[in-house]
Amino acid sequence: MRHIILALLLVAGGTTLIVGQSANWYPSRWGAADQRGAANRITPAKVLEAKNLISKGTVYQLGHVYETGMPMFGTRHFSLRIPQAFGPQGTNKTIYHDELVSGEIGQVGTQFDGLGHIGVDDTFYNGHKRQDFAKAEGLTKLGIENVGALVTRGVLIDVAAYKNVPRLQGGYEISAADLQGALKRQGLEVRPGDVVLVNTGWGSLWMKDNAAFTRNAPGIGLGAGQYLVDRQVTMVGGDTWSVEVVPNPDAKLAFPVHQLLIPKNGIYIFENLVTEDLARDRAYEFAFMFAPLRLKGATGSPGNPLAIR
Repeated sequence: MRHIILALLLVAGGTTLIVGQSANWYPSRWGAADQRGAANRITPAKVLEAKNLISKGTVYQLGHVYETGMPMFGTRHFSLRIPQAFGPQGTNKTIYHDELVSGEIGQVGTQFDGLGHIGVDDTFYNGHKRQDFAKAEGLTKLGIENVGALVTRGVLIDVAAYKNVPRLQGGYEISAADLQGALKRQGLEVRPGDVVLVNTGWGSLWMKDNAAFTRNAPGIGLGAGQYLVDRQVTMVGGDTWSVEVVPNPDAKLAFPVHQLLIPKNGIYIFENLVTEDLARDRAYEFAFMFAPLRLKGATGSPGNPLAIR
């Protein structure tokens, strides 16, 4: 009854309570001092569960190559230069190269979104206020260095195959029913602590039609997001730049699934993953491994996560 009254009051006041919203989403279930969020769900038992999924020794690289010309937004950029050769040194004439990388390495290419990346107005995970922890030199709370290594059971939900299409249409909202239908088709269930990856077929546009890739995207909607929240996952990833549907069917909303997952539930997001190889091989269950770069105060991390069967 209390929740019904709250919803009525919000609607009467001109604010609609969307799926997954709550006036009491912090402090988190892991305590007011927590900075790891849903990574806390990866227990030794989950690591051992992942180990037991390795039977073939097949390794899938889920990260795209970081290169000039990959899809990016706004003022984000990436460049790599080899400034010079050093040497030769010694009578054995040793010579070597270094590289200089410039770019938003936490938020370009295959990217892992940390808890300091997305907020609700000025409030981030566990109630942290932006003005208190977001400094020019880096985040003093919720930096990516707090996440730790992620080794757990991974599940691919192949929504494109469930819909019998090679690629979902841009702007298609994946529903909870879509996730349930695809899981039933695959004979799997999602369990607490899992990493869930969604294949939409959108990755086929990467570096082939970047304009189409970035114009919009299929992805999970709020209902599907809440379905995964209820199953207590650790992370949601996909082969699109947003993981969630863009544009949202409600034109008034901007990236509400990011808000539902990251600040409100401490669930991480992994964007621009390579899922097509897993989908091709019907590799729906696997050991998932990823260790974010320990960039103190960073909002996210690049990387090449692995799925192992």
